[in-house]
Amino acid sequence: MIDKSRERQIYGTILGKAKELGVIVHAIGNVLEHIHVAVSIPPKIAVADCIKHFKGASSRYVNVQPNVDGTFKWQEGYGALTFGDRAMEDAVAYVRNQTEHHRQNTVRAAFERMTEEDDGVQIVGMAADEERR
Repeated sequence: MIDKSRERQIYGTILGKAKELGVIVHAIGNVLEHIHVAVSIPPKIAVADCIKHFKGASSRYVNVQPNVDGTFKWQEGYGALTFGDRAMEDAVAYVRNQTEHHRQNTVRAAFERMTEEDDGVQIVGMAADEERR
Protein backbone atom coordinates (compact mmCIF):
# COMPACT_ATOMS: atom_id res chain seq x y z
CA MET A 1 0.00 0.00 0.00
CA ILE A 2 1.16 3.49 -0.79
CA ASP A 3 0.38 5.59 2.28
CA LYS A 4 1.40 9.25 2.67
CA SER A 5 4.88 8.53 4.06
CA ARG A 6 5.63 5.95 1.36
CA GLU A 7 4.21 8.31 -1.27
CA ARG A 8 6.85 10.93 -0.41
CA GLN A 9 9.61 8.31 -0.40
CA ILE A 10 8.51 6.82 -3.71
CA TYR A 11 8.10 10.18 -5.44
CA GLY A 12 11.49 11.38 -4.21
CA THR A 13 13.21 8.20 -5.32
CA ILE A 14 11.56 8.26 -8.75
CA LEU A 15 12.48 11.91 -9.22
CA GLY A 16 16.09 11.19 -8.25
CA LYS A 17 16.34 8.15 -10.51
CA ALA A 18 14.73 10.07 -13.38
CA LYS A 19 17.31 12.84 -13.06
CA GLU A 20 20.10 10.24 -13.07
CA LEU A 21 18.68 8.63 -16.24
CA GLY A 22 17.87 11.89 -18.04
CA VAL A 23 14.12 11.18 -17.88
CA ILE A 24 11.76 14.15 -17.62
CA VAL A 25 9.00 13.64 -15.05
CA HIS A 26 5.89 15.63 -15.96
CA ALA A 27 3.65 14.28 -13.19
CA ILE A 28 3.31 11.56 -10.56
CA GLY A 29 0.02 10.52 -9.00
CA ASN A 30 -1.17 7.57 -6.99
CA VAL A 31 -3.89 5.88 -5.03
CA LEU A 32 -3.29 3.30 -2.29
CA GLU A 33 -2.54 0.40 -4.62
CA HIS A 34 -0.95 1.88 -7.74
CA ILE A 35 0.93 4.81 -9.20
CA HIS A 36 0.95 6.66 -12.52
CA VAL A 37 3.98 8.51 -13.83
CA ALA A 38 3.90 10.78 -16.91
CA VAL A 39 7.43 10.93 -18.26
CA SER A 40 9.47 11.68 -21.35
CA ILE A 41 12.04 8.91 -21.75
CA PRO A 42 15.05 9.58 -23.98
CA PRO A 43 15.36 7.18 -26.95
CA LYS A 44 18.56 5.68 -25.56
CA ILE A 45 16.56 4.11 -22.67
CA ALA A 46 14.02 1.34 -23.21
CA VAL A 47 10.69 1.83 -21.47
CA ALA A 48 11.14 -1.50 -19.68
CA ASP A 49 14.54 -0.42 -18.35
CA CYS A 50 13.19 2.92 -17.14
CA ILE A 51 10.33 1.25 -15.26
CA LYS A 52 12.70 -1.37 -13.85
CA HIS A 53 14.90 1.43 -12.47
CA PHE A 54 11.93 3.31 -11.00
CA LYS A 55 10.44 0.22 -9.37
CA GLY A 56 13.74 -1.18 -8.12
CA ALA A 57 15.08 2.06 -6.67
CA SER A 58 11.81 3.01 -4.97
CA SER A 59 11.12 -0.40 -3.42
CA ARG A 60 14.72 -0.67 -2.16
CA TYR A 61 14.53 2.81 -0.64
CA VAL A 62 11.18 2.22 1.07
CA ASN A 63 12.33 -1.13 2.47
CA VAL A 64 15.50 0.21 4.12
CA GLN A 65 13.69 2.92 6.09
CA PRO A 66 13.56 2.60 9.89
CA ASN A 67 10.54 0.74 11.28
CA VAL A 68 9.76 -0.91 7.93
CA ASP A 69 9.35 -4.65 7.66
CA GLY A 70 10.99 -4.83 4.22
CA THR A 71 7.97 -6.23 2.40
CA PHE A 72 7.08 -3.32 0.08
CA LYS A 73 7.18 -4.44 -3.53
CA TRP A 74 5.58 -3.57 -6.84
CA GLN A 75 3.35 -5.91 -8.81
CA GLU A 76 4.88 -7.73 -11.76
CA GLY A 77 4.64 -5.91 -15.06
CA TYR A 78 3.32 -2.46 -15.83
CA GLY A 79 1.26 -0.59 -18.38
CA ALA A 80 2.74 1.97 -20.74
CA LEU A 81 0.94 4.38 -23.03
CA THR A 82 2.47 6.88 -25.42
CA PHE A 83 1.20 10.39 -26.04
CA GLY A 84 1.94 13.07 -28.59
CA ASP A 85 2.34 16.71 -27.70
CA ARG A 86 -1.38 17.45 -28.11
CA ALA A 87 -2.44 14.72 -25.66
CA MET A 88 0.37 15.26 -23.15
CA GLU A 89 -1.36 18.07 -21.27
CA ASP A 90 -4.46 15.92 -20.75
CA ALA A 91 -2.41 12.91 -19.62
CA VAL A 92 -0.39 15.02 -17.16
CA ALA A 93 -3.57 16.56 -15.71
CA TYR A 94 -5.06 13.07 -15.28
CA VAL A 95 -1.97 11.79 -13.47
CA ARG A 96 -1.79 14.84 -11.19
CA ASN A 97 -5.45 14.37 -10.25
CA GLN A 98 -5.44 10.58 -10.00
CA THR A 99 -6.58 10.53 -6.37
CA GLU A 100 -9.59 12.71 -7.20
CA HIS A 101 -10.49 10.63 -10.26
CA HIS A 102 -10.62 7.52 -8.08
CA ARG A 103 -12.49 9.27 -5.28
CA GLN A 104 -15.11 10.69 -7.68
CA ASN A 105 -15.22 7.58 -9.88
CA THR A 106 -14.18 9.57 -12.96
CA VAL A 107 -11.30 7.27 -13.95
CA ARG A 108 -10.54 6.72 -17.61
CA ALA A 109 -10.49 3.07 -18.58
CA ALA A 110 -7.64 3.60 -21.06
CA PHE A 111 -5.42 4.96 -18.27
CA GLU A 112 -6.44 2.38 -15.66
CA ARG A 113 -6.69 -0.97 -17.46
CA MET A 114 -4.67 -3.78 -15.96
CA THR A 115 -4.90 -6.55 -18.57
CA GLU A 116 -5.36 -6.97 -22.31
CA GLU A 117 -8.75 -8.53 -21.61
CA ASP A 118 -9.99 -5.28 -20.04
CA ASP A 119 -10.36 -3.64 -23.44
CA GLY A 120 -8.55 -5.71 -26.03
CA VAL A 121 -5.59 -3.35 -26.32
CA GLN A 122 -2.18 -4.96 -26.04
CA ILE A 123 -0.44 -3.98 -22.82
CA VAL A 124 3.28 -3.28 -23.13
CA GLY A 125 5.41 -4.45 -20.24
CA MET A 126 7.41 -7.19 -18.66
CA ALA A 127 4.44 -9.39 -17.75
CA ALA A 128 2.94 -9.07 -21.22
CA ASP A 129 6.30 -9.90 -22.83
CA GLU A 130 6.67 -12.98 -20.62
CA GLU A 131 3.19 -14.21 -21.55
CA ARG A 132 4.04 -14.06 -25.29
CA ARG A 133 7.19 -16.21 -24.88
